[in-house]
Amino acid sequence: MFAPVSESPAWLAGLNAEQRDAVLHDGGPLLVIAGAGSGKTRTLASRVARLIDDGVAPERILLLTFTRRAAAEMLRRAGGLVDRQATGRVWGGTFHSIANRLLRRHATAVGLTDGFTVLDQSDAAGLFGLLRAESGFAEGKTRFPRKETITAIYSRAVNAQEKLGVVLDERFPWCRDHGDELKEIFRQYTARKRRHNVVDFDDLLLYWRALLQSPHGDAIRSLFGHVLLDEYQDTNRIQADILQLLAAGHGNVTVVGDDAQAIYSFRAASVDNMLEFPKTFDGTTVVKLEQNYRSTPEILGAANAVISQAPDSFPKELWSARDSGARPSLVTCVDEAAQAEYVCDRVLEMRELGVPLQDQAVLFRTGHHSDGLEIELSRRKIPYAKFGGLRFLEAAHVKDLMAMLRILDNPTDELAWHRVLQLIPGIGPATGRRIMEQIRAADSPLAQFCDSSFPVVAEAREMLVELQDALADCAGSALDPGAQIERLTPFAQSVIERGYDDAAVRVADLAQLRDIASTYSDRSRFLAEVTLDPPHSTTEVGPPHLDDDYLILSTIHSAKGGEWPVVHVIHAADGNIPSDMALNEPGGVDEERRLLYVALTRAKDHLSVSFPQRFYHRRFGGDGRHSYAVPSRFLTPATEHFDPIVAGVPEEDDGGPAAAAGRDTVAAVLESLWE
Repeated sequence: MFAPVSESPAWLAGLNAEQRDAVLHDGGPLLVIAGAGSGKTRTLASRVARLIDDGVAPERILLLTFTRRAAAEMLRRAGGLVDRQATGRVWGGTFHSIANRLLRRHATAVGLTDGFTVLDQSDAAGLFGLLRAESGFAEGKTRFPRKETITAIYSRAVNAQEKLGVVLDERFPWCRDHGDELKEIFRQYTARKRRHNVVDFDDLLLYWRALLQSPHGDAIRSLFGHVLLDEYQDTNRIQADILQLLAAGHGNVTVVGDDAQAIYSFRAASVDNMLEFPKTFDGTTVVKLEQNYRSTPEILGAANAVISQAPDSFPKELWSARDSGARPSLVTCVDEAAQAEYVCDRVLEMRELGVPLQDQAVLFRTGHHSDGLEIELSRRKIPYAKFGGLRFLEAAHVKDLMAMLRILDNPTDELAWHRVLQLIPGIGPATGRRIMEQIRAADSPLAQFCDSSFPVVAEAREMLVELQDALADCAGSALDPGAQIERLTPFAQSVIERGYDDAAVRVADLAQLRDIASTYSDRSRFLAEVTLDPPHSTTEVGPPHLDDDYLILSTIHSAKGGEWPVVHVIHAADGNIPSDMALNEPGGVDEERRLLYVALTRAKDHLSVSFPQRFYHRRFGGDGRHSYAVPSRFLTPATEHFDPIVAGVPEEDDGGPAAAAGRDTVAAVLESLWE
């Protein structure tokens, strides 16, 4: 039982009635259906603060999120409502980071060896690439899946807990004939990981579940009296199992999410976990948060109309106490060029009205949808930052240095050795294999490598010795992770200067990595945490601009969780939203509807949705051809909530793209006369 609540605790201040119901829930399973912009972060933070204020030991609270930053933000807010030192003792983090933390303590209980290292997703793909080559399966006369496809098939089967045959039939039908070969590669992949004491992201979840199912399960469950989980709609089958196993016994589990924002099925997330929560956990209390604090009533009217057609959902109607604002615009553009011109015109117009570029976002379904717009933005000298691309640790030069740290942490990590050795000019796959064979049998492969002389070409000798010295200095001292990166940087810098463009920018990235590592005292923990939740590069938005302002371009998936005063959604045509590729996916159309809903609900004050009527296709160097599009089918029930606009109306017989090119050429000649 909880202690009596004080008259006006800080963690209740400013909450609406439904948020208060969630925070004051006494015990047992609680499902909080939190609509977009309804203050779920504040609600969860207040509930954590309430538990601590009522006498629950902070270390008995487990807060699970999908990013480290989300957990840190919630605990920061909770720390502002109760004792900050107390919230620092809460177990907060992602599923993968908490799994890593528990498995470091209990590795042997599930057959792991102490000191294991974690492969990130690109490392896993690299290992599949090695196995693909070694097996010889790709040497046949029919197309064999590439390493990225093999990785996706494997991860889908594991995370969705689906049979390989089902995954191939439903998601990768063109790979169906390679089922037996894929099974063999997956067996080899599992054996190779075990032999070299490495685990991948999927393994962390599997081993955590196995730990909870083992004789040690009760001891793990007893660590936590309350489990809270954010973004429950994004969990996969294994994560749902882990939640059930954690809550067995006390039942004090709180999940927060929005089934209308479930857009990650490609990662094997299943909205069914949320929809079935009341059946899975007997006696569930359901609280709906429908008051939106972000958007105007006009924007919410359009978003509600779009999502109202969704089947199998928790019904909700977002509303706002904000004053009325501008109606959203539905913009019909004659073609893609007209759409780019319209968006640029609108962006500059809003800027003149006092809305900085960083307060405006252009959202799209797929990365290439912004190609034409980026050209027009560059022509008009409108700076922009694009999100949805490579993350910091996926950059090759950063992965090079991380591989060196992985060797120091786990000298049996074959993939890390393979990468690092081939950074040296003159050492290719064959020489690298010979070096690895020479050190593999040693009791200490790292010491053997550092102390040995290897027959290599003259070109490689100097850099090989430099690498040996750097690794030896790091292995034989008490340097913290930041200092180890400092010692390894001269070798990494020489690699960058020989093999990469923009050397100065890339070396600066290594300095950033060093600064991050300097906040850790333990190399293993640093490697695990930045691998599981990598930072973004400081150079991601390009060099600083004179006014330090730039427009945001983002895929809708990357924009989830964000909000901007002005949002432009582009390419909202059937075939793009919903994507043609999604039409044959189980549940694909419903998820595409939710994707558009997520895009609409990012807008606070102004929203425009546009689509080109005509798309030009230029293939194989032939003549340009075009096709016609219609607005997304999901907009049909919401039409009355939009003001219609037509952009780029063509003059009579515009002559097509060839005539347009001619006009541009003549205009350029004339322009040159009075430049």
